[in-house]
Amino acid sequence: MQTLSVSALNEQIKNLLETTFVRTYVEGELSRITYHNSGHIYFSIKDSGSSLKCVMFRGNAAKLRFKLEEGLKVVIDGAITLYKPRGEYQLNCHMIEPSGHGALALAYEQLKSELQANGFFEQERKKAMPKLINKMALITSETGAALQDMLRVAQNRWPLVEITIFDVLVQGDSAKYSIVDAINYADTKEFDVLVVARGGGSKEDLWAFNERIVAESIFEAKTPVVSAVGHEIDTLISDYVADLRAPTPSAAMEMLLPDKNEMLMMLDSISSQYNHVFSQQLHHHKKVLIQLEAGYKRNSIEQKIKNNFDVINEFKQQLRTQVLHKIEMKKRELLPLHDTFSRHLKSVVQNKSYYLQQLQNSYELNKPSNKNKKGFVQISKESELIKLENLKKDDRIVLMDSEFKAEAQILSRKKYK
Repeated sequence: MQTLSVSALNEQIKNLLETTFVRTYVEGELSRITYHNSGHIYFSIKDSGSSLKCVMFRGNAAKLRFKLEEGLKVVIDGAITLYKPRGEYQLNCHMIEPSGHGALALAYEQLKSELQANGFFEQERKKAMPKLINKMALITSETGAALQDMLRVAQNRWPLVEITIFDVLVQGDSAKYSIVDAINYADTKEFDVLVVARGGGSKEDLWAFNERIVAESIFEAKTPVVSAVGHEIDTLISDYVADLRAPTPSAAMEMLLPDKNEMLMMLDSISSQYNHVFSQQLHHHKKVLIQLEAGYKRNSIEQKIKNNFDVINEFKQQLRTQVLHKIEMKKRELLPLHDTFSRHLKSVVQNKSYYLQQLQNSYELNKPSNKNKKGFVQISKESELIKLENLKKDDRIVLMDSEFKAEAQILSRKKYK
């Protein structure tokens, strides 16, 4: 009997299994799922009586449309292989499909539930659309019919809008990266809104807009994002995450841009209302201005000065009247005094006239020119005129006439009989 080593036996079993079960379809429930850092997925598939270890290597795992979940019933397309170091066989999975419905449908529901739980769909965080859009970014395929429809609607509705087109792939495995790159770049260019759009198609054709990285890019954009993908019946993950969902690309333009004809009519209406309101306001303010002008005139400095002049003139007239009255009263009081004063003055004048006459006569008598007679002189003592009768013996006197002066001494004085 031939004896085999463990390695040789495992090698023969490996060859037997891998050549016998080259392609195997197995249905069961997923269990003990592990997503490894290498990108491989390790798990088990089981039914009520047995369990089978499985592995899905990174290349095949990258093509998986949905996330493996505990207890999920699936159909696996794979091959049986043996891991020689431990002598364990396992199912090498090439493709996995959910049992009972398609992988895309399951992947859609899984991602939708996860993003909803993480708040991606909350209305409170959605950004409001600008009331008037000046700059718009269209993220779509330049060769698609959707772009031409959007441009036509935009030109008819609001030709003033500035549109920048970002040409991207809208289907296929690379489409999600193209779309994400365009969103991230356009978000830095100060557009008023970003429109992510493409025309209708199958579920597979539209799948790029159900990808996680596209949803995250829309969610993280600072610029409002509109999702305008497919037909009205198509609802994609991008529709839930975007700030606004448009049923079609053309509808997006109708929702975002005003109708120029309606705008012109509205402007005409506003202009008429403005003119009416302006006329009313002008009339009202004119009345107010007239009232203010009248009030200003009443309270102006010129008016106050005029009023004060009027008051001063009135006081002046009153004062003049009072003064004249006082003068009249005093004149009446002065009449008796006037008569008395006149009589007294007349008496004083007469007395003074008489006295003056006497002085004049005395002057004439004593005038030196009149006294210049032979033997006539004036006698003065100590510079004062003195009469002869007042002289005493030994008085020193001065004798003067109109021409000469002589000093003398009284030797004796005798009175005539």
